[in-house]
Amino acid sequence: MSDISYSTDEYIFSYRATGILVHENKVLLQKPNNSNDYAFPGGQVAFGETNAETLIREFGEEMGIDIEVGELKWVWENIGMWDGKPAHQICLFFLVNLKNVTQIPLTGSFNGKEHAACDDNAIWFHWVPFDEVENITVHPANAAELLLCLDDGVQHFVHREGV
Repeated sequence: MSDISYSTDEYIFSYRATGILVHENKVLLQKPNNSNDYAFPGGQVAFGETNAETLIREFGEEMGIDIEVGELKWVWENIGMWDGKPAHQICLFFLVNLKNVTQIPLTGSFNGKEHAACDDNAIWFHWVPFDEVENITVHPANAAELLLCLDDGVQHFVHREGV
């Protein structure tokens, strides 16, 4: 299957599904070796794939874990510049739960499955306490605030930068 993402000479479009995995007032975030920015785990939705199927596939590929996908919590429209082109990304965030809590460490950090730990493209996963999220660069930028409102239904927000 092909990702629902495309780039023309004029712009980029991306459709992404993302998981919010919470354990004991910590949230699981990812950060590549070659970046200082954190993000929520997930990936590009493939054509014909549901958001839940995308998350199950991505969490399996990246961490080797089995998850259950819960409620939609956030809808993020991210409009900005990527690789020198105007870009528009739609990102849906869902609560996810571990089916088996023994599949990953539940504290600290661990390397993803797709690259060696020393590889520049390696993705590291970090359990970050809720009260420390505001002290790091996370996408979306309002993640610290949103994490405190997970019981408030679906939140929709737009981030527009440089366009």
